[in-house]
Amino acid sequence: MQLLRAVLAAMFAVSSLSAQSDLDDLMSQVLSRRDENWKKLEQYVLDERERFELSGLDGARLYGFERDYSWFVREGFFIRSPVRADGVVISESERRKEENAWLARQRRRQARRDTRDGTTSGLTDPTVPPGTVDDVLKQSVEPDFIQAAYFMRFKFDQARYALVGPDELGGRRVLKIEYYPTLLFTEGRTRPSNQVRRRDDEINAQMNKTSLVTLWIDPVERQILQYDFHNINMDFLPGASVARVAGMEATMKMSQPFPGVWLPQTIALRAKVTLATGTLDARYTIDYHDYRLANVTIKVQ
Repeated sequence: MQLLRAVLAAMFAVSSLSAQSDLDDLMSQVLSRRDENWKKLEQYVLDERERFELSGLDGARLYGFERDYSWFVREGFFIRSPVRADGVVISESERRKEENAWLARQRRRQARRDTRDGTTSGLTDPTVPPGTVDDVLKQSVEPDFIQAAYFMRFKFDQARYALVGPDELGGRRVLKIEYYPTLLFTEGRTRPSNQVRRRDDEINAQMNKTSLVTLWIDPVERQILQYDFHNINMDFLPGASVARVAGMEATMKMSQPFPGVWLPQTIALRAKVTLATGTLDARYTIDYHDYRLANVTIKVQ
């Protein structure tokens, strides 16, 4: 009897190991596919709608806005042009003013990158006359819409995935998978102070420990269709005695604007913050739509 139990236990262990290995293999392919798709963002421009709403515990709206933007390439840079603010069309003069200010900021960012890396992009070279690089995108600083898409850019984390089971999303048969991260919060700028670095490492470790990511994956396409991020307990954050983050959630939904190309459709963030005066509910959403090929030659460095 003991021998039978030992054999069954060994068979179960081998089966579980094989199942986990298959899941890890799938997730490795899925994340590779995700990165390939996101690189394609550099080929497109799009329209964007940004919304923010802050409300009290009773649901009363305290503050909010809705803004529409259109992205295009000008003088080698991605430009975010304001179109409407809370339903009101932005005037031509104000739009041009904002576009020029955005271009100036991007040039400064690129100049700092060139100085740091010891490179010359051609976009910040004073010997290159303005307006001569409209047809070449050589910007090495990622535009904001690409940076926003990377908020779920976690690394492959072997043996940290669990298959919940089959599910359906948007009329597709998908796999629902939970990810228990150890590498989600690991990247960032190096801090000069050892004490600050240690504190950052402690916060990152706690964020990983209390986080859960749910993924809906098309197993045929090897494509993540939706990410749901849940951070259950954030009492360890500094300043909890003044403002306590009662909960934080994030969702990113993907769309297929072109055959075989999956790009971000919606990014939604929600957080509840408890102050001495009560609890506030903050919601922030970005919708990306009308993707189209940028009318430039892509040479991102």
